[in-house]
Amino acid sequence: MTAAAPAARFGPRTLRIVVMTASILATGMTALDMTIGAVALPYIRGSLSATQDQIGWVLTSYIVATAIVMPASGWLATRFGRKRVYITAMIGFTLASVLCGLAASLSQEVAFRALQGAFGGPLVPLSQTIVLDTYPRKEHGKAISIWGFGVVLGPVLGPTLGGYLTEAYGWPWIFYINVPIGIVAISCALVGLPASAPRKSARLDRFGFLALAIAIAAVQTMLDRGERQDWFASNEILIEAAIAGLALYMLIVHTATARRSFINTEMFADRNFAIGIFLIFAFGFILLPPFVLIPAFLQDLRGIPISTVGILLSPRSLGVMFGMVLAGRLLNHVEPRALMVIGLLLVAWGAWDMAGWTASVGNEAVVVNGVISGFGMGLLYSPLFTLSFATLRTALRVEATGLFQLMRNVGSSVSVAVFLTLFVRNTTIGRASIVEHVTPFNPAFGMSNLGGLWNLQTQTGLAAIDLEVTRQAQMIAYVNDFYLLGIIALAMIPLALLLRRREELAE
Repeated sequence: MTAAAPAARFGPRTLRIVVMTASILATGMTALDMTIGAVALPYIRGSLSATQDQIGWVLTSYIVATAIVMPASGWLATRFGRKRVYITAMIGFTLASVLCGLAASLSQEVAFRALQGAFGGPLVPLSQTIVLDTYPRKEHGKAISIWGFGVVLGPVLGPTLGGYLTEAYGWPWIFYINVPIGIVAISCALVGLPASAPRKSARLDRFGFLALAIAIAAVQTMLDRGERQDWFASNEILIEAAIAGLALYMLIVHTATARRSFINTEMFADRNFAIGIFLIFAFGFILLPPFVLIPAFLQDLRGIPISTVGILLSPRSLGVMFGMVLAGRLLNHVEPRALMVIGLLLVAWGAWDMAGWTASVGNEAVVVNGVISGFGMGLLYSPLFTLSFATLRTALRVEATGLFQLMRNVGSSVSVAVFLTLFVRNTTIGRASIVEHVTPFNPAFGMSNLGGLWNLQTQTGLAAIDLEVTRQAQMIAYVNDFYLLGIIALAMIPLALLLRRREELAE
């Protein structure tokens, strides 16, 4: 098929719809599978007779394999042809999803998840590049806003959809759901994507790729297992940190000295892309924590069932969608940096508002906060992506998008590890501080003793006190995490203002 064949068959508008459908579905599948399995882990654990420590590899193997293959997307597309790699990856991902649902042992499940992640690695950067190449530059903002639904909403909707499928049909269906999605995406890609000739002369920098792969694998494994292993008190975590540091050092030295390195340093000569790399890492850092912290907050402190929690989180996802749609429409009329600043301010406000919650916060407050905060995130993403790639050479797009999405994923992984670790430690510190004041001689304790239910002389009273102390310590820990989220959002504003203005891009 020649490059002109799809356009001749469909026409420009229909072609864009077909290509966008394939891109959204392919991106959504891989992004969804980052988090959809989280709520099903207890069921998978029981079915496969795994321990608590072992079952975490079901998630880790997927994340690590995806992160390793993603930066190689540019070389794969050049060496074998973009359409061929794209369709092969979607077929492989779909088949691996079926194998994940059929797995009869933990070792099979981990292996099939790694295979699924390896096939999924090229899909996001290739989808992003395909969308940019299909739409004219003036419509890039609008196109990325639509395509970004899959990137942003996939991880967000994963836990809710995973919980529903697991309860209604059983845990294998969190993987089988990819089959119909994959079939539609593959069909659209087959008829809509232009073929590109493979370049057999393309060479892979094996040393650079291996160094990056080892660094990513070590970092991701360390982040995933750190909390369970008590971080740097564990020899395992120390070894993983040392391996990651050594591999990263070797990658940097190799990239700076090699004639043709795996990471093309020409990308970083583009000011907007160089700044965008830091901003997309920060974007990933503030994207997922609310979807991890708020469900635990509502379940542990308010006793809300997981099904209701999913409903209360839905407005946040809708806010993200509305923000992305509006940003896409405004990008050609409003300074993109202004949209980013407004989005960050809304995210910061949402974090500050959550820091004022109590254990009895109402559902309405959760919904309103979710809509506004999600709207801010949606308002931020499209301008960030558009400005980051506005002046980058077309030939660097596939490689650049692989690195761009890798940094977003790493940012999300780091943030979840950081926020959960801080939560656990702040809960311990808060509990120790509160316990110091729980004595019969504290007048405040006596005045709040709820009719004598907190009796220090009985086992029932001590248990009630212990439960309440834990709840209050957790509340303090949640507040601290929410404040940190807001501080990070505000810290991103000066960096966003360093991006070149729209008028400068037109020069």
